[in-house]
Amino acid sequence: MKELRLMKGNEAIAEAAIRCGCDGYFGYPITPQSEILEHLMKEKPYENTGMVVLQAESEVASINMVYGGASVGKKVMTTSSSPGISLMQEGLSYISGAELPALVVNVVRGGPGLGTIQPSQADYFQTVKGGGHGDYRLITLAPASVQEMYDFVELGFDLAFKYRAPVMILTDGIIGQVMEKVVVDDYKPRWTEEYIAKTYPWAATGKTKLRERNIVTSLYLESARQEQLNKTLQAKYKVVEENEIRYETFQCEDAEYLLVAYGSSARICQKVLQLARAEGIKVGLIRPITLWPYPTKIIHEVGTKMKGILSVEMNAGQMIEDVKLAVECKVPVKHYGRFGGIVPTPSEILDALKTL
Repeated sequence: MKELRLMKGNEAIAEAAIRCGCDGYFGYPITPQSEILEHLMKEKPYENTGMVVLQAESEVASINMVYGGASVGKKVMTTSSSPGISLMQEGLSYISGAELPALVVNVVRGGPGLGTIQPSQADYFQTVKGGGHGDYRLITLAPASVQEMYDFVELGFDLAFKYRAPVMILTDGIIGQVMEKVVVDDYKPRWTEEYIAKTYPWAATGKTKLRERNIVTSLYLESARQEQLNKTLQAKYKVVEENEIRYETFQCEDAEYLLVAYGSSARICQKVLQLARAEGIKVGLIRPITLWPYPTKIIHEVGTKMKGILSVEMNAGQMIEDVKLAVECKVPVKHYGRFGGIVPTPSEILDALKTL
């Protein structure tokens, strides 16, 4: 039976993990995502579902514990905020190279360096372009509500196991801390060893349909083997790009101008639409839900018909590169954003829109 709860975004992440049958959480506290670990400790799922909840000694330890759990087909995850995610980059590259499923949540705060504990979207490059080494990609989901924080946990695990790849939920301190109504699901049982052996034989036996053996490693001393791994990864990423693009559009049918924004910035931009149209400015909004794979095609189709595009981000202009690539410089594209944890207001964005 579904249940209606009032929860913080961080709490929704934790509750979703418990209810979707997660096997293990390994994390380390850091603001503004510490409520995830706190909620898990409070709920004690290890007494009811058997889910392991462990505060590791560091973020580096956390991601390597995830690596170990993923190696045997377990639904495992970690969460952190920007500086902590920086420490996890090596592990994310290893997990990607080993073709293992894992879920990672980044509740972004301002930077660079230790920065501020206030919200930001300045980790777009780190996540979407790949903060670790090598030619790997992270499937990246960008929630814009507490409900999506909850929903994207199970979706993230589904995508991770479907493609044997790490998935990132890229959110920020606004959505992590805000409280909203959330519809939560019934508890789902954790996978049995028999289910894993039948559904994901690579985890239980090391056998796959693609290879006779699956040695869990990202190390290939022979260049030919390393090249073949990279070819395998790129072929997989192409399939992801063909099948997993998600986005949302608002009032684009008659629009003359376009806003592109994700996460909490997209929430603010919905108010901008109301203000702009009240002044007779026809503006629409595209909200990328998957930041990778990026909704390039829809932005091209819609954006190239516009007089101008404004990329709204709480950073110095990171996603704007992908917006410009999508429209192939056929339309003027500008950026508006605030830094250091300052959240832009709808009126500020409207003023920037008028400069297009």
